[in-house]
Amino acid sequence: MKLYYSPGACSLSPHIALREAGLPVTLEKVDLIAGRTESGADYAAVNPKGYVPALQFDDGTVLTEGAVIARYIADLAPAADLAPKPGSFERFKLEEVMNFIGSELHKAYTPLFLPDTTEDGKVAARTRVARKLAYIEALLADGRSHLLGEHFTVADGYLFTIVNWSDSRGVPLDAFPKLRAFMARIGARVGVQEAMRAEGLLQ
Repeated sequence: MKLYYSPGACSLSPHIALREAGLPVTLEKVDLIAGRTESGADYAAVNPKGYVPALQFDDGTVLTEGAVIARYIADLAPAADLAPKPGSFERFKLEEVMNFIGSELHKAYTPLFLPDTTEDGKVAARTRVARKLAYIEALLADGRSHLLGEHFTVADGYLFTIVNWSDSRGVPLDAFPKLRAFMARIGARVGVQEAMRAEGLLQ
């Protein structure tokens, strides 16, 4: 398998899943502005959507959308226990939180990456992000160490990936101590550090 990624982008989430699952993968960095991969290939030929991630299989088929790829990886390596059993109620709880991260939290950060967002627009976006983070803080308030309880799942890797943008986008986490502790916990995992190091995000 080959994972097309951009350092620190949402492609970090399936990259973390791959490391946690112990699955072999090659990496190919994508210049999203130029639309070229580091080997010089036209990325649109791999993923016409133009964004990362994309997971390419040995037969040339491609799977896109980071949250979907992460869940696929979890099912590909069931022994790694990165997701509850398909069809179980717990699996739907995973789907619930993954959907929230993708459709609410992830998208709330988007204006903070766009060069044409006004300063007022950035203030509004940070306010929206903070409201979404407050929900996560409340979820963690019962003392759980991970989103679904005491066990790491692909949802934790996805949340870590998105919230990791906060410092660079001017979103302080001071009001969210449970979330800050979560970020430290997840960031200390070997699989997470391996993925970040491979992307040049850690020394």
